[in-house]
Amino acid sequence: MSEFLPVRTTCPYCGVGCGVLVTPDGRGGATVAGDPEHPANFGRLCSKGSALGETLDLEQRLLSPVVNGQARGWDDALGLVADKFRSAIESHGPDSVAFYLSGQLLTEDYYVANKLMKGFIGSNNIDTNSRLCMSSSVTGHVRAFGSDTVPGCYEDLEQARLIVLVGSNTAWCHPVLYQRILAAKAENGCRIVVIDPRRTATCDGADLHLPLKPGSDVMLFNGLLVWLADHHKLAESYLADHVSGLGESLAAARADAPDLARVSAVCGLSETDLQQFYSWFCQTEQTVTVYSQGVNQSSSGSDKVNAILNCHLATGRIGRPGMGPFSVTGQPNAMGGREVGGLANMLACHLSLEAPDDRALAAEFWGGGPIAPEPGLKAVALFEAIERGEIKALWVMGTNPVVSLPDAERFRRALAACEFLVVSDCTARTDTAELAEVLLPARTWGEKEGTVTNSERRISRQRTFLPPPGQARPDWWILAQVAQSMGYAGFEYTHPVEIFREYARLSGYQNGGRRGFDIGALQEIATAAYDDLSPQQWPINQANPTGQARFFAEGGYYTRDGRANMLALRYRPPATAVDEVYPLVLNTGRVRDHWHTMTRTGKTARLSSHRIEPLLEMNPTDAAKAGFADGQFVRVESRQGETIARLMLDSGTPPGSLYLPMHWNRQFASGGLAGPLVNPVVDPHSGQPEFKHTPVRLKPVELPWRAFIGSRQPLHHSALFSNIDYWVATRADGCWRYELAAAVAPSDPAAWIGQQLPPTTDWIDYQDGRHAYRAAGLIDGQLAICLFSGGELDGLSREWLLSRFVEPALNARTRAGLLAGLPAEPGVDPGRIVCACFQVGINTLTQAITEQRLTTPEQIGQALKAGTNCGSCVPEITALLAPSGGAVPAAG
Repeated sequence: MSEFLPVRTTCPYCGVGCGVLVTPDGRGGATVAGDPEHPANFGRLCSKGSALGETLDLEQRLLSPVVNGQARGWDDALGLVADKFRSAIESHGPDSVAFYLSGQLLTEDYYVANKLMKGFIGSNNIDTNSRLCMSSSVTGHVRAFGSDTVPGCYEDLEQARLIVLVGSNTAWCHPVLYQRILAAKAENGCRIVVIDPRRTATCDGADLHLPLKPGSDVMLFNGLLVWLADHHKLAESYLADHVSGLGESLAAARADAPDLARVSAVCGLSETDLQQFYSWFCQTEQTVTVYSQGVNQSSSGSDKVNAILNCHLATGRIGRPGMGPFSVTGQPNAMGGREVGGLANMLACHLSLEAPDDRALAAEFWGGGPIAPEPGLKAVALFEAIERGEIKALWVMGTNPVVSLPDAERFRRALAACEFLVVSDCTARTDTAELAEVLLPARTWGEKEGTVTNSERRISRQRTFLPPPGQARPDWWILAQVAQSMGYAGFEYTHPVEIFREYARLSGYQNGGRRGFDIGALQEIATAAYDDLSPQQWPINQANPTGQARFFAEGGYYTRDGRANMLALRYRPPATAVDEVYPLVLNTGRVRDHWHTMTRTGKTARLSSHRIEPLLEMNPTDAAKAGFADGQFVRVESRQGETIARLMLDSGTPPGSLYLPMHWNRQFASGGLAGPLVNPVVDPHSGQPEFKHTPVRLKPVELPWRAFIGSRQPLHHSALFSNIDYWVATRADGCWRYELAAAVAPSDPAAWIGQQLPPTTDWIDYQDGRHAYRAAGLIDGQLAICLFSGGELDGLSREWLLSRFVEPALNARTRAGLLAGLPAEPGVDPGRIVCACFQVGINTLTQAITEQRLTTPEQIGQALKAGTNCGSCVPEITALLAPSGGAVPAAG
């Protein structure tokens, strides 16, 4: 492979599974573009995918095994892991050990881990961070269809005439799919309904927004089922031939939602809007209902999923072009993890852990011991078992549970006390890695080979385009080496194609059409064919050698009798209610340009420019009643923990609710951390935590001292910020940006900041009588650090200051005016970044709107390119075009 030829691979971010073309530069970097031939994205990329080339550096990479803080060889590290796991099993039984995996793993990695734990160690204690995002969908699918099968495909979004987006901020979380939806709307006039308590960017393209009361989805869809029956829209023939449970489910729905008034009262929606939605659903056969974390992350998430499936089954709107329920996953290989049985209550290849025959089949195929009949511990229960000391050895692979779990501080303490914790990751520094006894350097995107499966069941290749650094190894190799060290046969893999072939053989083994997941046609795939494998949707078998787009149009469900199940469901409010002590509902989720715990997106300045800190969104009416102001610091308290955050007033956040992003952690901020707040209550069926509904309260925090720092080198947080109440660190071009706040200012700010640079630094500074201090340090004429501290800093031109760090030397005019914090020349400050893809700031946009009299987002795109790539900034650009010009939320 020439280092200058483009390599086709798959984006490592969300479950859309976009194809990318990567051209290595031969120096460890690469340029990234969308693959126009990949059927998931046809060349489009979102802001995160577009910035992938900026995340390939080796800063903070884990380059060798580390044991107790010391670099060690692979033999020593793996021998220790094998010994510790073997010792725990011998002394306490197989259920004393556990694996915790990630949707970032490739399918081949996932398969080996599942085979080792379930097939040889003899425990089902293997779960994944996918438990936190889509396990309620898995439960809903299995209960209704008899298998975890997504019945539709992305083309259905372009063929539908009604698209219902439930609990999904698609514009920000799956922007490439959202752009496909908007393009379809422009072409065929389809309607879009958004069902979400918040008014998000996705609502910008909607014909109807239903801001339902948090957690009331079952009531809404029970009401829809009743409406469909009363208006004679049930598919009588399909129900008679292919579905069971209509009578019971409809009776439960009638008891729950006898009329619009009842649904209106529980959901907090007007009867007019309800009638409009129900009427559109009745009238439009080609309807797709897309749902995501807002449905899944709930103590009744599984029932919410089945309430949606009930409506599609009752109308026969499933498996045909332009219609069906559609679960959109959050991670690049969440679906692949489901296929290999990566969840504690599943077996590989859609074999059922509950079925003795399926357990025996898997045991026979793998050649290990018998499969344990009891499900393993699901994520929250797993970490509770660690807390109780029942899990003696835990292996975490490619994820950061200390940040992403609910009640995160409690589980941080549990992991710190765990007898043996090993972490496989590509980075040496995460909140979880800091607690590990053993760190194992795993290869990351661009360095490893294998497959992933996206939300529409499409298997795509991830391919190597960079040499692996240091001693980094593939996850499957690390697992296989430990398995062999523990004395298990069947793990002598030398290439991922060998794992893929075995996995494909198992999928077809004694299948005979009784399991939907079947890629048996690939069980003898040659290495060259594996290298060239094109994106394909499963099943890929003798009956469907090139794949199959849809399921269930003619029935054929994977239940015992071949019929789908409609479930009798009743609305249950969220498990933990607000009260006088904790009167507000905290909702958590993503922001536009960041991903999970920022291990990758935190590396690029472009993705850190739109939202530089974890702002707590609050409705302006609530803020006015409580006496809070935009930008004010508050202490957020729940029954689990607390954090300091800065408020952003947002009319899209419903009264009584708050919204806090999930991404920030102790590597990037001291406050605004969502995990410690979230209550650990879970759905009783899926085990998925209720991230969308935690009762909290707010208290004002007085932090009068503020500071802004730019620094060419990252600062030592522990030393510099030990007495700072709030700080956040963000990468900028050529430097790091820090925002700080404290109740008490440093007593000697000059000495405080001066310790960060050598004595040879050329300093210029200024201090007034009000304790405001400004300083800049230059080394060889280049700006090395700048500090602006005191009370009010809103007048600073931060983007202009940060851009000085990329200059080889400051000219006399810039240097003379540096401490003013403002450019001497007008028009050179872009302002806060709105368009991350093309780095277009708010000042540049407003100036162009005024001077060029631009009136549409399309005109802005032509003038500045802003909004013409992923489109996720278009709602913000549209708000700038509004007469008020003030609808754009502050971003820090």
